[in-house]
Amino acid sequence: MMMRMGSVMRKVVCLLAWLSVGQVSGSYLPQDMNRTLQDLLQHYKISKSDIYDGKQVFPKEELKGKMESQMLFMGGVLEAYEKLIVHMLKELPTPSPLSATSGDKADTSGPSTAKPLAAGNTRSNLNKVLEKIRDLKLHSYKEQVKILHELQKLKHIEMDNIKVQGKALWELPWIYEKANSLADNVMRRRRRRRRQTRTKSRLGA
Repeated sequence: MMMRMGSVMRKVVCLLAWLSVGQVSGSYLPQDMNRTLQDLLQHYKISKSDIYDGKQVFPKEELKGKMESQMLFMGGVLEAYEKLIVHMLKELPTPSPLSATSGDKADTSGPSTAKPLAAGNTRSNLNKVLEKIRDLKLHSYKEQVKILHELQKLKHIEMDNIKVQGKALWELPWIYEKANSLADNVMRRRRRRRRQTRTKSRLGA
């Protein structure tokens, strides 16, 4: 149980670090979201040795390929973030009726209110981050997420079903033709871009 909790905590901190990386460039990360992430990092604390152990939850090497591949991978990253934050929200203590009712004053005479209040702030901050992620997915990664969902369906093909096996063989000629056509089109596009680049270089010389 302790190992599982440690694994979840590590994922949480890496998640928050990934999301707050924009504070370095400052181009796209809103200030209010950055502040929210910093507050969450105060709640989800792990050791520096865990943070810098060289094992990223989401490897950044995948973001060095073609733009289409980067967009698809990032769509998967955002999808994973959404699921992880929803999981984090479920792990928080359930709000008590007193703290959930507006206008009621919590008893501050003892330390018993500290954890519910902290959990309430954490829940609010996580919901803010979740909303940002969902907005980004909806407006910028809708097509990529749709493709990822379709890819997930391929995992559930009934491999032992004779009907599925037969239909798959009937569909293979079209699939094989389309796969080769797509690969050929990509290669032609790359050659065209290389020729254009060489032409521009000669004209600029």
